[in-house]
Amino acid sequence: MADRRQVRRSIRQLQHVKTWQLFIVLILCIFVAATFLRLNNIGMEQRRDAVLQSDKVGDPAVIQARLYDLQRYVTSHMNADMGTIYLENTYKRDTQGAIDTASSGSNANGNVFLKAQQVCAPKYANLGHYSLAYQQCVIDQLNSYPSGSQLTSSLQLPKAEGYSHSYISPLWTPDFAGFSVLVCILILLMIIGRFLGILILRAILKMRNRGL
Repeated sequence: MADRRQVRRSIRQLQHVKTWQLFIVLILCIFVAATFLRLNNIGMEQRRDAVLQSDKVGDPAVIQARLYDLQRYVTSHMNADMGTIYLENTYKRDTQGAIDTASSGSNANGNVFLKAQQVCAPKYANLGHYSLAYQQCVIDQLNSYPSGSQLTSSLQLPKAEGYSHSYISPLWTPDFAGFSVLVCILILLMIIGRFLGILILRAILKMRNRGL
């Protein structure tokens, strides 16, 4: 008899906090967590845009500083996945710099590179000398010479893959978003545990009643 009273008392204690109350708290916590997660993502987008903007300006020191800021933020905040960004303008500038260096007077074939630029520059003036179409035109012009393969091999163009950047956001981080997600998980476990606890206690009580 005492055991049955203890079981009933345990059931009443579990039922003291209503399930709907826990659900309301869970919904509020989910809203807070979603807000913090969204803020983390916005912070990443702002830093990613700053990198792309610095790529347009072209200051190497500023670009590196913005990349470092983006990397530090993404790797320390959850829900801050950035995908892959490509520093297209920096790649074009470096490629043009390689062509300009090859066209200088210190290069024995500099006049050939210069002629190739003189042919292609008017064609792609509207796109600018940094355009990929202009660069491909220069390469095609070099290949038109008998020793074109040697000329193009001596042109040290930068590799495009070296201008792409991607940083991975952790699955969980100890920030406002991370802790709010933990609270949501804790409340959800409380709801599940409450249901299971009541079911188990009722099953025990039913078994004891049958044993009488």
